[in-house]
Amino acid sequence: MDFARRLVPHWRRTLRTELLGAYLIGSIAHAGFSWRYSDVDIALVTEAGLSSKAQDRIRVQAVALSADWGPKVSVFWADRYFSIGRFPPLDRIDYLDHAVALMERECIKPTRPTLAEIQEYLRGEPFASWADRARSFAAADALEPKHRKDYLRTLLYPARFCYSWTTGLMGSNDDAVAFVNESHPGRLDVDLITRALECRRAARDPDTLFSARTTLPSQIDACTSLFAVERDL
Repeated sequence: MDFARRLVPHWRRTLRTELLGAYLIGSIAHAGFSWRYSDVDIALVTEAGLSSKAQDRIRVQAVALSADWGPKVSVFWADRYFSIGRFPPLDRIDYLDHAVALMERECIKPTRPTLAEIQEYLRGEPFASWADRARSFAAADALEPKHRKDYLRTLLYPARFCYSWTTGLMGSNDDAVAFVNESHPGRLDVDLITRALECRRAARDPDTLFSARTTLPSQIDACTSLFAVERDL
């Protein structure tokens, strides 16, 4: 959080009066941050959005300020009407419910996405991208060090899908795993997800969980079944 606050003067100089507000969202905003596995999620709300040049400058400034935290910065952005930018529906929910203001010249509140909009979003690109990664890991012979973070996220995402699909909320990994442990949705392997969360909490390598990659196709099927049942209803 100290690193993020030290970025604010740089954003002010880059965006000047265009900058309406800068916020922390994601795991750092709802008490689920992992120094090893989390990104530093930043939300910037501006008058007219962010140009590619401004986005590049923000990334360069972050890395220049900290070689450790700078590469972890992930910027979500929108204009004052939330009509353009990089701000998917779930991240809008996160912004509305959990945002921690780093600076705020004007409080902008977008329309809250409905549960139906959240579900339509989840069954699209987020699920397709996760399923592709899961199939890739399931077919892999070894876990390369550079893929440890992605593998652990792949193990955890079924819980996040189920949590957000059912509640329409954006929570921490802890929230999502607690939810599936209570609700036991479908054929989901909740024990594997719980072990992945314990690994993340301890900031351990997930190599000991790599043998469980063969379970990933059934995790895909379990999520697909959840989506189908809810759609039928």
